[in-house]
Amino acid sequence: MSFFRKMKERLFKASSKITGGVEAIAERKVLDDAALEELEDLLIQADLGVNVAMRASAAVAEGRFGKKIAADEIMRLLAEEVARIVEPVAKPLPLYPDKKPQVILVVGVNGAGKTTTIGKLAAQLKAAGKSVVVAAGDTFRAAAIEQLQIWGERAGVPVIAKEVGSDAAGVAFEAMEQAAAMGADILMIDTAGRLQNRSDLMGELEKIVRVIRKRDETAPHNTLLVLDATVGQNAISQADIFSQVADVSGIVMTKLDGTAKGGVLVALAEKFGLPIHAIGIGEQIDDLQPFDPEDFANALTGRVV
Repeated sequence: MSFFRKMKERLFKASSKITGGVEAIAERKVLDDAALEELEDLLIQADLGVNVAMRASAAVAEGRFGKKIAADEIMRLLAEEVARIVEPVAKPLPLYPDKKPQVILVVGVNGAGKTTTIGKLAAQLKAAGKSVVVAAGDTFRAAAIEQLQIWGERAGVPVIAKEVGSDAAGVAFEAMEQAAAMGADILMIDTAGRLQNRSDLMGELEKIVRVIRKRDETAPHNTLLVLDATVGQNAISQADIFSQVADVSGIVMTKLDGTAKGGVLVALAEKFGLPIHAIGIGEQIDDLQPFDPEDFANALTGRVV
């Protein structure tokens, strides 16, 4: 099964919410103010955000106000507007051959899927011919270290880990030295899942970045923020805080398969303009793929293409 077909099936919760509402709107005699307000409300409820909802509704209304409009036509127009909004941020993870190791710091709140994202990305980078090392920088929980080691085995990459309670910044620094000694192309560093409103934990994340820069002032070369689609609009506040603390360079959005809130990805794109490198729709290694704007827009709006 293609990734698009998988995504379409797994985004069903989000797309069915939109398609059901659009079909009800299309049953009206004409596209009037009440119908457009209903469409805006529908898109806001699907977590696309107020600005996107207004833009998309305006796109539907252009040249069609006061006329009868079919559900398929509304879906097409919505998909086109969503694709237009997200297309500028759909960018692959940048790789820098002149940086050895290229340091990729992975941040996000508890349960967002950082560890599984690291495992999947490590496997994909290795398959692309890169030598990859992973560091277990989440030293608060034994389970986090064990989970990363399991993913390291699956991906076939070495995992640098120390005992629970070790200084996370120290682990990151040592991992950089070991990765350099091994001649690794890429070092991916896991971090503890921080609640963005816990200033002490966010302060520690800042410390990790400071210590990394003592070894290489240009590092980290990528700071990936992993966001869980199931939290909906909370992802917006997470992106805001983490961008201030860790200079986020790109986003990976996970768990799009288990939520009706997948539209938040569009709201993120519109508000922050941060590159969205990949999306996750499941637990398997190949369930994390580069972000394709048109495929996502069609899957989100339930279009058959």
